[in-house]
Amino acid sequence: MVVFENRVDAGGRLGDRLLSLRGQDVVVLGLPRGGVPVAHEVARMLDAPLDVIVVRKLGVPSQPELAMGAIGEEGARVLDERTLQYLGVTDAQLEQVEERERGVLEARTARFREGRGRADLTGRTALVVDDGIATGSTARVACRIARQLGAGRVVLAVPVAPQEALDRVTEADEVVCLATPSSFVAVGQHYRDFAATEDDEVVALLDAARRRHETRLPAASAPGREADVRVPAGTVQLAAHLHLPAPGAGVVVFAHGSGSGRHSPRNQYVASVLQDAGLGTLLLDLLTDEEEAERANVFDIELLARRLLLATAWLREQPGAAGSPVGWFGASTGAGAALWAAAEPGAPVAAVVSRGGRPDLAGERLRSVRAPTLLVVGSQDREVLGLNRWAQESMRCPTRLAVVEGATHLFQEPGTLAEAAGLARDWFRRHLVPARERADGGLR
Repeated sequence: MVVFENRVDAGGRLGDRLLSLRGQDVVVLGLPRGGVPVAHEVARMLDAPLDVIVVRKLGVPSQPELAMGAIGEEGARVLDERTLQYLGVTDAQLEQVEERERGVLEARTARFREGRGRADLTGRTALVVDDGIATGSTARVACRIARQLGAGRVVLAVPVAPQEALDRVTEADEVVCLATPSSFVAVGQHYRDFAATEDDEVVALLDAARRRHETRLPAASAPGREADVRVPAGTVQLAAHLHLPAPGAGVVVFAHGSGSGRHSPRNQYVASVLQDAGLGTLLLDLLTDEEEAERANVFDIELLARRLLLATAWLREQPGAAGSPVGWFGASTGAGAALWAAAEPGAPVAAVVSRGGRPDLAGERLRSVRAPTLLVVGSQDREVLGLNRWAQESMRCPTRLAVVEGATHLFQEPGTLAEAAGLARDWFRRHLVPARERADGGLR
């Protein structure tokens, strides 16, 4: 039986599964109250705005637990005509129930939004998130209301649910669920900590998500701060995406391996974690599309290393990055290239992180690397783990081998990519100290 530590853990695992949505026009909608902590983590990992979708069930007058419909914001209403007809509910009875529930809905909505308007869903992807579903009725209504409010696409995402309940959710274009246990009794049985979520916590999470998202918008719109760029590298131009948060901040250059470029959701997720820590990033394709089609180029470590050095030299000429300490983040063959380049005399790199990488491809040059190096490998990636252990023994610089339990080569298992990204973030925050602070004797 899959068990989540708490809703934050469940949200992190769910966000990991949903990384393909990062960079799309997505609004994450948490169902209050328990769904909001899960949705908050998902929104953070996708770098998407977070909102709530408040739903109130319309119960049959003689059987309040039996739904005859539901209502939502902006006058949204969904009715179950078959139930209304079968039980003979009159228009007057329906109006009386709706008036009462509408008052509760408006009060709860006002509490959660505190005067803020709802996110505009028109034409966007509405990602409806809850902490789990049992029967699916509330989730189905939420999806229908999201559609009624203008969403162009509706995705329902939950950590746990019985398969039969998921099969009934025809209102969503896509359903994502981490676990569908065969013996399902209640959502709470799949959490070690399933304490009730209070209204104040919902408000605090919505406020935190709004502040995080708003503070990123100016940087994205400021000239030279965030942009798709072309990096000259000899006779070719390399496609890249540059994010510079502040002059002098450390910047991490990504050295991608085969089939993993600047548009990779996993690379973008790791970059977002570094950006949230105040670091700049340069997501870089070390090969052109034509070059990558030639398999031999992927393993031309010297070529990749040379491109990385040229890109770093270009970076340090950019406004706002001239005094920035630089780190290199490599995956697969890109890690080998990063360490090959780091062995160059006077290499312009302050720290290196390899995730699921092949540092062994740098060979004897490993002994000449001086930059502090973190090697991150999945415990189930046994062959690569052995190669990383050999590389660590060969290196003379400060080196750490971090093994992520349960992870395979691509860190696809729930929560493993988040753990790897956190390790990289902490390593770079430790070693990418701006020059002026190093001169002053360290961080203050």
